[in-house]
Amino acid sequence: MQIAIVIPALNEAARLPALLAALQPLRTRGVELIVADGGSGDCSRELAAPFVDCVIEAPRGRARQMNAGAAVARGEVLLFLHADTTLPPDADRLITQALASGAAWGRFDVRIDGRSRWLPVVGFLMNLRSRWTGIATGDQAMFVRRAVFEKLGRFPGQPLMEDIELSKRLLAAGHRPACLRARVTTSGRRWDERGPLRTIVLMWLLRWRYWRGASAQSLWEAYR
Repeated sequence: MQIAIVIPALNEAARLPALLAALQPLRTRGVELIVADGGSGDCSRELAAPFVDCVIEAPRGRARQMNAGAAVARGEVLLFLHADTTLPPDADRLITQALASGAAWGRFDVRIDGRSRWLPVVGFLMNLRSRWTGIATGDQAMFVRRAVFEKLGRFPGQPLMEDIELSKRLLAAGHRPACLRARVTTSGRRWDERGPLRTIVLMWLLRWRYWRGASAQSLWEAYR
């Protein structure tokens, strides 16, 4: 089964070269790489073009960018990868094995790379919560069979919690995730910038408000 990796990007010129270089062995093995740019003001598109199968311009917003990338992908499996997250070298093999065992979707465990000594604890709790609830986040490099993704309406066009909402739709359709213990590494920049404890409290509060029915737009404004 062919895998397509969709990378939403916005002014990620500082990160894309290293990320795309690390993905070249997967591309050599047939993995499709797509960058969905949300209107970068830097040279993100030009830097990405030689190292991917396709660079597209999409309406700004992570969900809209990922949906646009998925729409042009040829792969029957879609992996959504943040520009500040790196995959394990054998990610394609691990995904193929997980889906061959009957899963419709899944995610990786995550390790957060940053300055704070709290970040290993944050990553551990994220993985534990995800395994318990079946809810995945974008930092965990979600992957899904294309047919299932399309059937469930793709990512909702909301500015925040699109990963939570897609997880909920998948669970409601009877699809439990494959929770791969291999780790992706994601940047801890938002924890470093805002402070780890403050960020933890903020994210838990936002998720609680979303569970209580708050709109994604109001949560986005609080997050910003």
